Amino acid sequence: MTQASPTGALAPPGMNQPVPSAMWRMLASRAVKQKLPKGIDAVWDAAVGLVVPFVPRRGRLMRKAAAIVALESEYTDLSDARLRESLAQMRSEFRVGRTSREQLDHAFAMLREAAWRSLELRPYPEQIAAALALNAGCVAEMATGEGKTLAATLPATIAGWRGRGCHVITVNDYLAKRDAEWMAPMYRYCGLSVAHIEGPTPAPERRRGYNADVTYLTNKEVAADYLRDRLALGRTTRLPSALLDKMTDGEKSLDKLVMRGLEYGIVDEADSVLIDEAVTPLIISGEAPNSQQTAAFAQAAKVAAELDLEKHFRIDQRYREVTLTSEGRQRAADLSEPFGGIWRGSRRREELLTQALTARQLYQHGKQYVVQDEKVVIVDEFTGRLMPDRTWRDGLHQAVEAKENLEVQPPKDTLARISFQRFFRGYRVLSGMTGTAWEGRHEFWLIYHMPVVRIPTHRRCARRQNPGRVFHSPEAKWEAIVDEIKKIHETGRPILVGTRSVRSSEHLSKLLTESSLEHEVLNAVRHAEEASIVAEAGQEGRITVATNMAGRGTDIKLGRGVEGKGGLHVITTEWHESGRIDRQLFGRCGRQGDPGSTESYASFGDELIVRYHRRLARRANGDGEASGPSGRRAVRLAQHRAERLALRQRKQVLKTDDWLDEFLGFAGKES
Repeated sequence: MTQASPTGALAPPGMNQPVPSAMWRMLASRAVKQKLPKGIDAVWDAAVGLVVPFVPRRGRLMRKAAAIVALESEYTDLSDARLRESLAQMRSEFRVGRTSREQLDHAFAMLREAAWRSLELRPYPEQIAAALALNAGCVAEMATGEGKTLAATLPATIAGWRGRGCHVITVNDYLAKRDAEWMAPMYRYCGLSVAHIEGPTPAPERRRGYNADVTYLTNKEVAADYLRDRLALGRTTRLPSALLDKMTDGEKSLDKLVMRGLEYGIVDEADSVLIDEAVTPLIISGEAPNSQQTAAFAQAAKVAAELDLEKHFRIDQRYREVTLTSEGRQRAADLSEPFGGIWRGSRRREELLTQALTARQLYQHGKQYVVQDEKVVIVDEFTGRLMPDRTWRDGLHQAVEAKENLEVQPPKDTLARISFQRFFRGYRVLSGMTGTAWEGRHEFWLIYHMPVVRIPTHRRCARRQNPGRVFHSPEAKWEAIVDEIKKIHETGRPILVGTRSVRSSEHLSKLLTESSLEHEVLNAVRHAEEASIVAEAGQEGRITVATNMAGRGTDIKLGRGVEGKGGLHVITTEWHESGRIDRQLFGRCGRQGDPGSTESYASFGDELIVRYHRRLARRANGDGEASGPSGRRAVRLAQHRAERLALRQRKQVLKTDDWLDEFLGFAGKES
């Protein structure tokens, strides 16, 4: 963790150890976490959500940005000392809450000049408009390469001046550290402290990190720290009782707190953090060794291997569920009879076997997980990134370990849980930025009440998007992709090929090797090399095969002479379950007015079609192409079904949180 001049604060009376007063907001107030509306209220809220995206915010923000840019002459001629003095005065005004709209405009104009003097970067009008949107609690959609990192510093500085802290949240430790270190000169110039928090950061440094005016960290770290603080507080939920406990009994739980409340959050890659990852709740768990239960997972894997699809069990591909047939239940009872113990109960027996079959049939090595150092490591299906600190719950992780013949780790007891949706709804002010927010505009409103604003590009986008190609079989699709790569490669243009899984990236790599085409492969297995490989993907003649994580947060700059050849060519080998993810990959080319082109490929045998358009999946044979309007419409229909199902699942997660809040004690204490 890096930090510069942390802000001091007085400790509450009676404390043996000084604690920043802002930390007491964890107890002095409770975040308002309204439940999702129901009935007529839900219908009305949804109707409002349909109108919200079309409120003319963009024009208003761009006019406001132009007015701020027009103030430039008032500050460019100031000396450094005079500008710093003006910034300090403005900070004092924000600290006491005595600011007007006119002062806010001047604050942004001063910050624009401060960015130039500290970073030699002067925000464009479009970046100013995005900063204004973030300051107003919106989601700003900015195209790739438009400078989201710099734009976020302006509202983050305003929030830091208010003295209650600002969290800038991103998707991985690398980006949190990079952005904090890159933007630190700007914050220091404006009289603020900045820190970043990573996975290995110890508790004392975390506390100092959260006490900084601006803190960069990941969504997983901030949500986990919030849960750990709630666990440390136990039954203490109000400031008066906490102070009384501290003064009378020497209560130590308050000394363990690291956070100082949820005040203002800016979420980078907001679609990934607030939508894609919202299905999986964050869980704090503890050890619960049970040798009999651990052995049962290995036994279940052996029984599952003896069962036949359709005869003993069926698979619902859309919902990724396995159900036993009556014949399968009887077969399971017969095969497990020698085991005894927990296998004697029919319900527990079927639960174990269902998990074993799910692991065997629906979780594939190289797609949902990889094996490293004799351990199962989950692969994020949306980003392709490894998640070594996560495990599947309800015994699924142990079932996958048993399937891979690894040592089965004992299941853990849940100590606390929270969904990312519920957690982020706890911020007093929440905003976000991403290159692909428009497709999720209704969900951003329904779940977070954040409008989406599309910020125009600084330079006109020169990207050329070719019509998608659809094939009957995966084999025909892969053959066409290799032919396309050969053709483009002969022109000297760089090519970035996006795949959905590690397995697909390795399959394409094999095909390219057989065709004598040199290439780089970037997938979860080569996660450590991500930044360097992506940064070089725009060089002449370069072929880069990558899973979904390619380039998020890392610029792909064109090599010498590439612009004249047509720029970077991006190929997607399979449509994803969300159109946003396809567009994320397309956004890797055509940045800042650079030339570029994109092309998508799909087949009737792809997972998207198999799960969401079964009638079309039955035609997954032959070598023909079905790239006409009807073929593309069919694939788009499958994608639309997937998006609707995913939204229902995310809303169900939030409803589960509401249920826990109502009926379980810990949830009632802001779990």
